[in-house]
Amino acid sequence: MTFLETLAKINDAVNDFVWVKIGIVLLIGTGVLMTILTGFFQVTHFGHWWKKTIGSMLDKNVISHTNEKASISQFQALCTALAATVGVGNIAGVSAAIMTGGPGAVFWMWVAAFFGMMTNYSENILGIYFRRKNHAGEWSGGAMYYLQDGLGSYPGMKIPGKVLAIAFAICAALASFGIGNMGQVNKIVINFTNAFQCKALSDIVLYTADETNVTLYMLLIGVALMILVGVVVLGGLKRIAGVAEKIVPVMVILFVLGSLIIIIANFTGILPAVKAIFSMAFTRQAAWGGATGVAFKTIITQGCKRGVFSNEAGLGSSVMVHSNSNVKEPVKQGLWGIFEVFADTMVVCTMTALTILTSGVIDLTTGATDTSSDATLVAEAFNTIFKVGDFEFGKIFIALAILVFAFTTILGWSHYGSKAVEYLAGSAAPVVTIIYKIIFVAMILSGALMTSSIAWDISDTFNGFMMIPNLIGVLAMSPVVMKLTRNYVERRIHGKDIEPMLSYDPKTQEEHAKLIDDNEAD
Repeated sequence: MTFLETLAKINDAVNDFVWVKIGIVLLIGTGVLMTILTGFFQVTHFGHWWKKTIGSMLDKNVISHTNEKASISQFQALCTALAATVGVGNIAGVSAAIMTGGPGAVFWMWVAAFFGMMTNYSENILGIYFRRKNHAGEWSGGAMYYLQDGLGSYPGMKIPGKVLAIAFAICAALASFGIGNMGQVNKIVINFTNAFQCKALSDIVLYTADETNVTLYMLLIGVALMILVGVVVLGGLKRIAGVAEKIVPVMVILFVLGSLIIIIANFTGILPAVKAIFSMAFTRQAAWGGATGVAFKTIITQGCKRGVFSNEAGLGSSVMVHSNSNVKEPVKQGLWGIFEVFADTMVVCTMTALTILTSGVIDLTTGATDTSSDATLVAEAFNTIFKVGDFEFGKIFIALAILVFAFTTILGWSHYGSKAVEYLAGSAAPVVTIIYKIIFVAMILSGALMTSSIAWDISDTFNGFMMIPNLIGVLAMSPVVMKLTRNYVERRIHGKDIEPMLSYDPKTQEEHAKLIDDNEAD
């Protein structure tokens, strides 16, 4: 057994323990608890959070660029967070969940997202409440800060809070190189070279590893991606947010429109698809997957796990960019967190699932399909409509969608990693974060030439290790989440004249309180 095989075996065992045995229960459990503690906020105040998010898109205070130094608008924060969450998982992840867990996995994906809305909401308001300014005058927030200053403020918890904060930051920084970088680049290269074949470049083999040829074509795509990402990432948060706010809305709208065309064209398959999702969510699917069938546990695990991979609710990752918003009111950004999960899973992932299930590329009864690749399954679904002769528009569209989705994910994760490194570096942060960004950009080339999935798999495990300390912080700070929510509802919804809760820091609380009044949109 080679070193990589041994490493993969060990990682699989750790990953199974972190995600399946602990992660799913902790994730769903936290979401259920925060939903109950906030009075099912995502349902009882649906109209309010909808109005304050998508309903405020014409409000210049929400979408206009801020004049604050090193801060971004609420909408830019959302787009940057969505840039990192709306990615390959929305295409390949959803189809993988269906292929492994059957249509019933989609139901559990919805369940995870429903409760994940309040987990993401809780993370975001804690991120704003416990954030602080860094050396560049830029807001810095995230799980490391509410673990250190929130959990750490409890009697006897100063050291455990600090240890968990450091553990989270280390895992976030390491995961950014895998799932946030090399794994995404690898998906781009594989799909792009398959959709846009160039025999002259593909025939020039640089080397062979794991029975896979690494070609000059792959190298050139990697270099191009490295240059593009470098120009954006090295330009700082404002440039990342500027690119994200232009690309993310367009890519989501185009993907949803493309999916709707396929679903409408196959409208007779909508009811059977919906029936399969609900009927197969609670029973062992004997026919699906052959003689052994799909176990009930697998259905739940695949749905919940893939849902979390897609929207990242509970990982504590998107908090690091939401905390850069120019918003003064913690709950205001929390509302965008609810919308983020809704848009990512309830909209984009649902469109992917229905596209697959209505198009006929997979048999709803047996699970039989002509393809074994998750990304290819979605491409085949698009090809059922978008194909003229031998010209496969669907395959090209999905390749481009994965390119854009993965590219923006890389941009978002570059910010997450830099914030984690900034926390770990302390006073040396100005120099260390620049070094990190240079290494991050350079690693893109490794992703383009990668033939093993080990980097992706290990980063998957680091994501799990991020999740555990983050959720400990959310659970420990649940009384603060309740107080912040109650304070907001009483002031903003019921109109009571009480002092706002804006920051754990007295100085910041005083400064922000002077800027807050009920007519402001921040």
